[in-house]
Amino acid sequence: MRKAILFDQRLSLLRKQAGLSQKQLGEVIGVSNKAICTMENGTRETTFERLVLLAEFFHVSTDYLLGVTADPAWRGAPLEEGKS
Repeated sequence: MRKAILFDQRLSLLRKQAGLSQKQLGEVIGVSNKAICTMENGTRETTFERLVLLAEFFHVSTDYLLGVTADPAWRGAPLEEGKS
């Protein structure tokens, strides 16, 4: 089985593309900036709940965050007007 977990790299890329600090992203999902830092360094994993929060926030699939697919397309419910 091939290992294709790219979570740390994709999290860092999405955060930077959104123009967010690690502290700001941590506030979104309820963790410290140090927790975001360690996730981006690959030394810490996250919970399923936070993985889903990240996917919803960045509007990408959890499969994309985990490296299962290169397609970031969101397949969840449409976002409500005025929310990102």
